[in-house]
Amino acid sequence: MDVKRLHAFVRVVDIGSITRASTMLRIAQPALSQQITALEQHFGKPLLLRSKRGVVPTEAGRILYTHCQRILKQMEQAELDISATSEAVTGFVSVALAPLSLGSLIAVQLMAAIRSRYPGIVLHINENVGGVISEQVMTGKTDVALIFDPGNVPSLSFQPVTTEELYFVKRGGDGVQMPDGREAEVTFAEAVAGPLVLPRRIHTIRQVIDTTLSRAGLSATVIVETESISLLAGALAEGLGATILPRSAAFAVLRRVPDAKLMRIRKPNMKISMAICVSGQLPLSEPAAVVRDHLMRLAQEFTQRD
Repeated sequence: MDVKRLHAFVRVVDIGSITRASTMLRIAQPALSQQITALEQHFGKPLLLRSKRGVVPTEAGRILYTHCQRILKQMEQAELDISATSEAVTGFVSVALAPLSLGSLIAVQLMAAIRSRYPGIVLHINENVGGVISEQVMTGKTDVALIFDPGNVPSLSFQPVTTEELYFVKRGGDGVQMPDGREAEVTFAEAVAGPLVLPRRIHTIRQVIDTTLSRAGLSATVIVETESISLLAGALAEGLGATILPRSAAFAVLRRVPDAKLMRIRKPNMKISMAICVSGQLPLSEPAAVVRDHLMRLAQEFTQRD
């Protein structure tokens, strides 16, 4: 099996067009079409559905696409391992961090630690919504992820990191601590009474909030949806509304908005868990295992310090 054909097939599926893929790959369109046809003949099934709007994979094509991701990733790592000229750990590692989590607070520390101890490891770090991250880990596009724990998911492996309560964050007024040193508190009903800036419904934080709203028979006015800490902090700074976040992310907002206040939500309080996520089927490369261990250590140290 020609690995180049597998790579070409992946690019066609990703782009959704043989014509545009041929331009990206710098391959003549007829030659690229022949490579796809050769794959279909090899497997004895159509792999793409073609139309005037482009191409989409068939069921067989989706299965092949998943396997191609794993094969190409392993080939890439094999080339890096073979080309290494010393015993030092080298390789490319893709790391995904759930937005509005403690991941964004320790990302720079992770980069610094890996750069200092393993300069041969090249990191690619991105933030995305948890459900999408899980799919990326399943397909091999992402090696290691720090996400909100979704529970048992076939083909994925999770290592629990921490559990945090959700806090109400607003601009101005009382908050953070009461005069006697206790954390300031607010009821859930009070927290959702005003305009809110929250992540989209696909985000785990939003799902926990929406579930609590439903159980309490309450509703909320969401004026802006975003998973960006900087945009969320900017909205609070402009007085557009308040938000509800895990404690670590809430403190990240406080750093950007000096007059923001943090209050513990009670009646009911809400909790959310985080975990390190890796594939349960594909073995981790040595550099990916190194990054996973450092990410776990930094997350635990941050939680204990906080």
